Parts: sequence; structure tokens; C-alpha cells
Amino acid sequence: MTAIRRTFKLGRTARSHDPRIPHLSALLAGKIQPAPPATIDYTTGMPTNLGVMLNDTLGDCTCAAFYHALQVWTFNVSEGKNIDTEPDIDVKKLYELACGYDPNTAGEGPGGNEQHVLRYLLTKGAPLGKGGKTTNRIAAYVEVDPRNLDDVKRAIVDCGVAYIGFPVPANLLPTNADPPAVWTVDPSNPKIIGGHAVVLAGYDTKGARVISWGQYYTMTWDFFAKYVDEVYAIADRDWVEATGKTPGGISLSDLVAQMQALKEGPATAVAA
Repeated sequence: MTAIRRTFKLGRTARSHDPRIPHLSALLAGKIQPAPPATIDYTTGMPTNLGVMLNDTLGDCTCAAFYHALQVWTFNVSEGKNIDTEPDIDVKKLYELACGYDPNTAGEGPGGNEQHVLRYLLTKGAPLGKGGKTTNRIAAYVEVDPRNLDDVKRAIVDCGVAYIGFPVPANLLPTNADPPAVWTVDPSNPKIIGGHAVVLAGYDTKGARVISWGQYYTMTWDFFAKYVDEVYAIADRDWVEATGKTPGGISLSDLVAQMQALKEGPATAVAA
């Protein structure tokens, strides 16, 4: 019997720039930060399969990545290491609400803009409990300069994950094969085939620990430097309460105050 090959969808649309989003470097200007630890891995002990979150049929990676972040947060802060894996109906609902997906239209949908998804998570919250009976609103998010690897690492240490986006080179999704376990730069195959959103939940000297399509991968630092063009540090209220950690060590009240402009008026993000 021939095995049915899994499919791997993308879905991140071009990044945009909203001047209301605070930047970590600006918030920390003049403040000396400790060096990030050499290695950290918040996925240690987590299940080997986290669920594809519909990203095998829909271009909902911007939404799936958030629900993978929720898994990391809940696993690491709950007393019994209880992981919150929300059902696919919630992921699809967020894709509808934050990205404009129409479930009555065939296809993988329009994809999503990371900043639009984050703003929706801030102002409305992610659907939880089988179709949005409750919601999870993030407390704040800040943009991190991907060129500053120490700040990227600090975002992972402080927030459990970094929420990132990048254009995808063809070697990441080879024809008739699953993605490689280690994502590297392949100068012989530079064609960009789409955009993708994932979370990084750890790192070491070789690269970052990626969660995507329900699996774990390693993104080498060379790959990160070449392709990643947006990084966000997210303050989840339960994570902050349990760990005391916030992006850059900034008080939660100050971060919430920074979000006020984002909560008011329509989105003003413009395409890059």
C-alpha cells in the first residue's frame, strides 16, 4: 500500500509596518541587558506531535503558530505540565476572524498578515473551547529586530516563544518529501515559494527550535539571518503571572500602556 504523503501549507502574506507597534530596542534604549543564556528549550518533555492545526489544508500558519505558542505556555506553567491543545475548529475560527478566511469558499484561504493577527489577539482574543466559547487575549506584543540575535534569544527566554515570519526558499519544501529536520541555506535552490509563520521555542549554538506543522525542526542561525524578516515578543498573561518574565523585563503595566494606540482605531499597517 502506498503511503499518503502529508501536505504542508504556508500562508504568511508580506509583512507590514505599523508605527504604533513598539520596538524592543527603543523600549530598552540605554538599558544594559544581561547576555542571554547559551541554550534554552521550552519544548523539553512536550508531546512529539503537537497537531498540524489545519496547516496541511489551509494557509493558516499565522494562526496555527499562535496555538502552538499556547501549547508551549500552558505546558511550561501548569502544575501538572498540562498542555492546552485547542481543537481545529478554534484555529479555523481565528483564521476567519483575523484573516478573512471564508469557510464556504474552496481552497486554502487568503493567508494572513502577522501584525493583523497579533492585533486581533490583543483586541479580541483567540477563540478557545470549541468555536470561541471563551477567548485568550494577549497582554502585549513588541517587535524585535531580527538582526539583533541577542534580542531574539532574549525574546524566547522571556516569553517562551518568539513569533516569527519569513519568505520560504524552495529547499524547505522539497518535491515529494517532508521538510528537512534542519533548515539550512541552499544557494543552489534560492527560489521563494511563499511565506510562513512559526514560533521559536528554544535555541542553542547551532540554531533555533522551531514548531511548525505540529513538528519540531531546527532553523540554523544562517537560515535565520538570511530569511527571517519579522520577529515579535508576546506577553501572555498566564505566562507572566507564573514566571514573572516579560519582554525585556519591562513591567506588564508599561507594556499594556504601550498597547493603547493599537487598541484604538482601525489597523494602519502598510505593506513593506
